[in-house]
Amino acid sequence: MRGRGILLGFAVALAASGGLVGIVFTFGARLPPAAANTRDVKSGEALYLRYCAVCHGDAGRGDGSSATGFATKPADLADGRLMNTLPDEFLVNIILRGGPAEGLSPGMPPFADFLSESQTRQLIRYLRAIAAPPFRPGMAKPLVTFPNAPRQPILFSHVVHAGSFQISCQYCHADARRSEYAGLPSVERCMGCHRIIGAQDNPEIATLLDYARRGQPIPWVRVFKVPEFTVFPHKPHARFELACQTCHGPIERMRVVGADTGPRLVDDLVRLLGFRPPARALTMGWCVDCHREQNATRGAHAPLDCVSCHH
Repeated sequence: MRGRGILLGFAVALAASGGLVGIVFTFGARLPPAAANTRDVKSGEALYLRYCAVCHGDAGRGDGSSATGFATKPADLADGRLMNTLPDEFLVNIILRGGPAEGLSPGMPPFADFLSESQTRQLIRYLRAIAAPPFRPGMAKPLVTFPNAPRQPILFSHVVHAGSFQISCQYCHADARRSEYAGLPSVERCMGCHRIIGAQDNPEIATLLDYARRGQPIPWVRVFKVPEFTVFPHKPHARFELACQTCHGPIERMRVVGADTGPRLVDDLVRLLGFRPPARALTMGWCVDCHREQNATRGAHAPLDCVSCHH
């Protein structure tokens, strides 16, 4: 009996210690993701009501009490069609550094003196929560940046035009489907929207208006170029409905368009050693690989002979 009592006491002590350890670990653990997200949303809501609602309205519809005083109406932050694809980094930059940091209206002031980055991300969590249609993880993909991207005469954001508003590439680059060159939009094409949108308070649009007033084209800096001895017609590629991103990358996620294309000496040296590194974008090997893939998967009948591109 005494032995049983000792064993029973040991079992009770062990259970109690296990329960104590469980309590210690429970209190020491981080909140589960769902609980942490709920807490961030609530904190973000409080920040929104304190700093944003006066312009964007209590429900985020851009109808706050101060909205009528702006030349450019505050954005509808609850419109998931426009907001869901915008990357967090893009929104963080606007909130902390103001609209002009992304080529938008200075009516959106910087809040870096009032909000930390962690608070800004809580605010974004709240905006994701009120989006309609609902926001789902994966909709907002990270920004793509290139260190060597050239500075353009106007801060034109593909993140806004192609990403948020989902304007078709061929609306601006209309020559792609009917000629060798994709072409650049004329000043008149840009003015079709911007005679009104941003015309009164956006410095970038003011630059556009100045070119229009002087009757001069915008001197965009070229980014993509194949060698002079190569013929690349956009027309058959666009009519085959090959996505523009296939050659140009995820343009809709680029603040400023850049590219890392063409041959590299390092790759040539590696090939001399008998290795076969992946072909770089806009090189002959890369184009040939794409033609073979499209022929195999989509029945494209894309040419593989030399004369098609070198004539």
